[in-house]
Amino acid sequence: MSENKKKAAGGGAILGAAFLMATSAIGPGFLTQTATFTSSLGASFGFVVLVAVILSAIAQLNIWKVLCGTGYRGQDIANKLLPGLGYVVSFMIVLGGLVFNIGNVGGGGLGLNTLFGLPLKAGYVVAAAIAILVFCLKNAKAAMDTLTKVLGGIMIVVILVIIFVVQPPVGEALKNTFMPSSGLTATFDPILTILGGTVGGYITFAGAHRLIDAGVTGEENKGEIQKSSVTGIIVAAVVRVLLFLAILGVIAKNAGVELDSSNPVADAFLLGAGQIGYRFAGLVLACAAVTSIIGAAYTSVSFLKTFNKNIDAHENQWVIGFIVVSTIIMLLVGTTPAVLLVFAGAFNGLILPITLLICLIAAKSKKIVGDKFSYSNVLWVLGLIVVVISGYLGVTTFISRIASLF
Repeated sequence: MSENKKKAAGGGAILGAAFLMATSAIGPGFLTQTATFTSSLGASFGFVVLVAVILSAIAQLNIWKVLCGTGYRGQDIANKLLPGLGYVVSFMIVLGGLVFNIGNVGGGGLGLNTLFGLPLKAGYVVAAAIAILVFCLKNAKAAMDTLTKVLGGIMIVVILVIIFVVQPPVGEALKNTFMPSSGLTATFDPILTILGGTVGGYITFAGAHRLIDAGVTGEENKGEIQKSSVTGIIVAAVVRVLLFLAILGVIAKNAGVELDSSNPVADAFLLGAGQIGYRFAGLVLACAAVTSIIGAAYTSVSFLKTFNKNIDAHENQWVIGFIVVSTIIMLLVGTTPAVLLVFAGAFNGLILPITLLICLIAAKSKKIVGDKFSYSNVLWVLGLIVVVISGYLGVTTFISRIASLF
């Protein structure tokens, strides 16, 4: 490959990694969680969005800095820190990724059912097939970069249209973003669930692993790495805020109305903009599902390929297999996708404090980062605060979720 082609590929990967992370973070789980919690908290959900954005940004910046700065994937960092730890981390990530991907497939079924009226099970298969097609292409990673950017852009445009239609109470949202009328305690569960659904488990590693695969690593590329991570954070934050405002506008104009728990996003868009809004919701869900299926499968397999040469040599086939297994489980289990998506966020929220703490410890280890590794002490301390907060919220919320199932 010529030098110019390498630069072009690297440049595409930089933006592709940002959108891979962002679209993984704003998958059907986030959409469903946002609709569910906005329905219960109203304008106070703005506080949840604010806290989740801040905490997730700190987590992303720390993890991307360590991984892309050293060129080591998450499991390799863990193994260098403590032999065998990488296998434990990979198990957690892959299990969490599988749980989330089953929900992503379910979200795809919801989206296509809403958009075209397809039966749910047929929708599961079609959404999975679109994602599988990407990894059947010769240059799968470039196709992945392009598709995530296009579908991410479609989601933003469609949600903007809904906002113009429903005209949400922006002033009330802004006030409650800083002073939630619901009280702080009521926001704990939503914060953990949203945090787990946006940077928990595999999601926070998606963009970083993509840059490592593209060779965009080391101190000489720190500008590009930071640009990619910040772009991803901004894209995800913008969609979070826009979706919150869109749902809030619907809730404000339909006081007392409870959203359909089986598909709260579609129900909200239906109330806000009629049948056109309903179809738009299907389009947003379908786009979110396909990009998240891609992100979950690609990143989960990336946690396995350094342990086995066969996986590395046949990466695309393993990614396809991961998607197939997720789809089969969704078809067999048949759990309500919306319920599974909210639960998956809480489950993955348990993984975030563990993986972030590993990266923070590694950042202080000379045997991993070397002598020339530059790291902000402020960013490191903020990362430690996120570990404590997410760890506390993760344990307490997950226990309450398990208890509610019995």
